[in-house]
Amino acid sequence: MCNEIQRPLAEICSRYPQDQIVVVLDRRVAYETAYPTLRLEVSEEHKDLSTLTQIWDFFFAHHLTRSGLVICIGGGVLTDMAGLAAAMYKRGVDYVNIPTTLLSMVDASSGGKTAINYHGLKNSIGVFAEPVETLICPNWLHTLPAEQLLSGYAEMLKTGLIEDNVQSDNVQCTKDNVQGTKESLWNRLLNYDLEALDEQSLAPLIADCVAVKTQIVSSDPHEQGARKALNFGHTFGHALEEVTGYGLRVTGTMPHGYAVLYGMIAELYLSVTRLGCPREPLQHLTQLMLHYYGKPQCKCSDREQLIALMQQDKKNERAAEINCTLIRSIGEPVINQVITPDEAAEAFDYLFSL
Repeated sequence: MCNEIQRPLAEICSRYPQDQIVVVLDRRVAYETAYPTLRLEVSEEHKDLSTLTQIWDFFFAHHLTRSGLVICIGGGVLTDMAGLAAAMYKRGVDYVNIPTTLLSMVDASSGGKTAINYHGLKNSIGVFAEPVETLICPNWLHTLPAEQLLSGYAEMLKTGLIEDNVQSDNVQCTKDNVQGTKESLWNRLLNYDLEALDEQSLAPLIADCVAVKTQIVSSDPHEQGARKALNFGHTFGHALEEVTGYGLRVTGTMPHGYAVLYGMIAELYLSVTRLGCPREPLQHLTQLMLHYYGKPQCKCSDREQLIALMQQDKKNERAAEINCTLIRSIGEPVINQVITPDEAAEAFDYLFSL
């Protein structure tokens, strides 16, 4: 484990009876623990009731009580499931998240959303339950494949689109840029060299993205208003992920961040057509998609199934409607945008035509 989080983890563990601490770990993570450990096979296909039951059985087998602590180590799927298990076990036991993927660091491990998939619908069963702490160490990232790093980076791009007020003084001196000039989060993300993506250069961007999410969540912990901005790209993205991954028609796995990026392009298209958003963010994100992410493996004939999934999305406030977050401009999200099936079909047509 990263040295940077050993001390804070030890301090947290010192508050609990030592025989009341257990670890739930993604089996792909090479880490030996001093506490009873459940090593799980982790994927979207395993994010279900049977795995949740397996975690609870582990808690019962080790006589975990409500005075205990669960340490969750892994990516977003792991922290979602283990966090839900902890939140429901005996009406709630404390847990700590230690994310090991970029996607989990900047999104899933903070904010208190826990869930499993059900009936082919992503994160449709879950609760809000904040971890005691989320301990982030970017050094975990050096073993991740490029696909997982790109998946996490898509969520970072989302953060830059919905909140652009985070500033940084750590701008390198170039011919076109004076040392110390403040640059917006979106521009920093847009100009980051994804060909040289590594944990050290990502660290300040990760910190800023986590700061944005923390600020939004603290103002609206249960997603009644402002927190819905974090759903940008997810209404379309979850449908794409479900159809092409673990859902109704398994054709291959689409990483969550890729699905969100495709969803952002569809929702940026609607932001332009409905709200008059400038086209530049759509153009820039499309260029990134074509260069790094590739096109979604879907076609126009999938629209009916995709729209049906969107009408069952947990973010909808009424049955069969489609509720999206759009943006009026960079840093200006507009929540609770109810779109028609025809508008959804038009946005999918745009995305699949690229």
